[in-house]
Order: sequence, then structure tokens, then C-alpha cells
Amino acid sequence: QVQLVESGGGLVQAGGSLRLSCEASGRTFSWYPMGWFRQAPGKEREFVAAISWDGGVKSYADSVKGRFTISRDNAKNTVSLQMNSLKPEDTAAYYCATEPSPFGVGSRRSNDYIYWGQGTQVTVSS
Repeated sequence: QVQLVESGGGLVQAGGSLRLSCEASGRTFSWYPMGWFRQAPGKEREFVAAISWDGGVKSYADSVKGRFTISRDNAKNTVSLQMNSLKPEDTAAYYCATEPSPFGVGSRRSNDYIYWGQGTQVTVSS
């Protein structure tokens, strides 16, 4: 059974940084693309970033491009999201997710992901 466990959320002032991590278990992590999504209260879940199975392809939402960096460590079964220059509008619950099929580049659509973590809260104060 695939399990994803996020960590690293918290409260930070605008302009600050946080690093989220997601540890995966239950299958061969290095074969599968990973994504980060977020959901603010009253809003739909939205794409943040994705990374291909081998880390060679990365994609970002326009709203975070240049501020967030996604990376993966296949030896540690972990995907990370480094978030810099945080803004109050980045406040949300952040979720990592993985696709059912291997060797992909990482989709921007939440419906393409079937395994999800429980989420970690990020709150950015102004």
C-alpha cells in the first residue's frame, strides 16, 4: 500500500521560507512522478509543482515560478518543495501526490494522481 507523509509546514512571516518534505513508501519510489498541490479554505485544490520520475523534468504553477523549487531524493524516497519569498496568498494545506503509472513527467492535473498524503498546513502572515 502506497503511503505519503508530508512534513515541514508551519507559520511564517511574509518573505520567509519553508521547506516541505514528503516521504513515500509502499512501492518503488524512483519509478513514479510526484506532484505538490495546495488547497486554501473555500477554494479548489490547485497545482503547485510536479517532477518527473527521474527528476529531469519539473513544472510549476505560474503563481510560484521563481519562488518554489521541487526536488527529489530517490535514495531517501523523498520529494521536497523549497518555498521562498512566501506571500499571504500561499497560505493553504499542501499535499503531495503520486501517479498510478511509472516513468511519467508529472501531470499538472489533480485527477491524474491517485495517492495523496494527509497534507501539511502552511500559513503566511502579512
